[in-house]
Amino acid sequence: MARKLLFLMIVAFLVLAGCAPASTPLEASSVPESTATSLPQSPPSHSGEAAQSSVYPRADWDWADSPESMGWSSAKLAAAQAYAKRIGSAAVMIVDDGVVVDAWGDLERKYLCHSMRKSLISALYGIYVADGKIDLTRTLANLGIDDLTPLTEVEKTATVADLLSARSGVYIEAAGEAASMKAMRPARGSHAPGTFWYYNNWDFNTLGTIFDQLSGEKNIYTAFDKRIANPIRMQDYNPDELSYSYEPYSRHPYYGFRMSTRDLARFGLLFLRNGRWGQQQVVPADWVRESTASHSTIATQSGYGYLWWIGEGAGGFPNVDEGPGSYYASGYGGHNVIIMPSRNLVVVHRADTDTGRMVDEGSIGTLLWMILDAAGEKAIGDPPLLERAVGTRLTADTLPQVLQACSLRATQGSTEILVTFGPDQTMSISAYGGAVVVETRWWLEGDNYCRDLGPEFGGRQCSQVLQNGDQLTFFDLDGYASMHFACEPR
Repeated sequence: MARKLLFLMIVAFLVLAGCAPASTPLEASSVPESTATSLPQSPPSHSGEAAQSSVYPRADWDWADSPESMGWSSAKLAAAQAYAKRIGSAAVMIVDDGVVVDAWGDLERKYLCHSMRKSLISALYGIYVADGKIDLTRTLANLGIDDLTPLTEVEKTATVADLLSARSGVYIEAAGEAASMKAMRPARGSHAPGTFWYYNNWDFNTLGTIFDQLSGEKNIYTAFDKRIANPIRMQDYNPDELSYSYEPYSRHPYYGFRMSTRDLARFGLLFLRNGRWGQQQVVPADWVRESTASHSTIATQSGYGYLWWIGEGAGGFPNVDEGPGSYYASGYGGHNVIIMPSRNLVVVHRADTDTGRMVDEGSIGTLLWMILDAAGEKAIGDPPLLERAVGTRLTADTLPQVLQACSLRATQGSTEILVTFGPDQTMSISAYGGAVVVETRWWLEGDNYCRDLGPEFGGRQCSQVLQNGDQLTFFDLDGYASMHFACEPR
């Protein structure tokens, strides 16, 4: 995520900061410390009273006089910033009702967006559907869409709406796929169009081809510049720096984006405000509602709209409850635009995947919890901090019995994870209907649970384990939660 692929799910459980290398481009859902901080020398300020109105940034963002002027805690924000540095976040920006409360890292650097590109083109689709240039009911056959691997007649019955909701039923190679996406691709012809959700780069790339065919624009990048970036006064976006990427097995290219953190925050605020920017309705409000509503239930409290992830509670990021109606754009390795309408907040998180470094969703969830706690928000989930958590710390005397007496089950985003422990200190991790994806050994070091799944998944790691009823929470040795599990008796 980009905000859902299997190895990232496992990393979220096993490590706090992913260290698997990234290829470019990859579509999935520790970063070096940023050397630049893009805070203005004398930022425009806003008091809490003024921030109650609908504030929009002008040429630059408005900044709070102080966090306290908007009801936030500077001390808790400092703790969140320290944690962001610890997990390797490249940039973070927090926007409360259109005003920047705090931000860290290089806000101007244009990082790869990875799968966040999909939410960007979704917004464009809403504009051109309203213009009457795109009809969501048109089929691939009607549009003359095919590929180097010829589509079947059944596949050609998929509609534009099917592609927007990742339900085309077309399962062939596509540009920009990660190896894990290829491994999870359903068998060709196994599901009719419109009947099955699968996170499918073929759908997403072909939407780019359809957009270029129907919109009358030069390409996606110039259309985005004209219809979105210019109206909301993005500061760093430059369509001339971007180009399509073709691969030899498909005629539909990967349309990658690079955008700055502060520009993505404008995009998030645009959606928080139901597509409106000042006096201009940039994206139709009906499209904002339709595209960010769940069209496919992925897991408990988790869904997928028109190229947006929908999630709150257990269905959003681990370790936090973002609040009702929350949704987000998600890109490989820790790129996210998180929109929380019930809290009137936008949070943007970036990772330096250009250097092959990532931040996992569990760590981002803990960071979100700390940010919401700094805002004084309620109902944000149990504290992902051992010092504030409720429960009993398991020890060398109790931990083996508890682990062997139950199976551990958790849902993260679109994936259900099952962990089982054997009597001979073996363990297995299963996902996607029970397929075993990792088998290894675990051991105790003092009262800590330890495991080693090799360098691809962070090497040797140890955790403290807290039990609260039928819930087990794994904390790293510094006391930050990595994953919550339900303990189901065998």
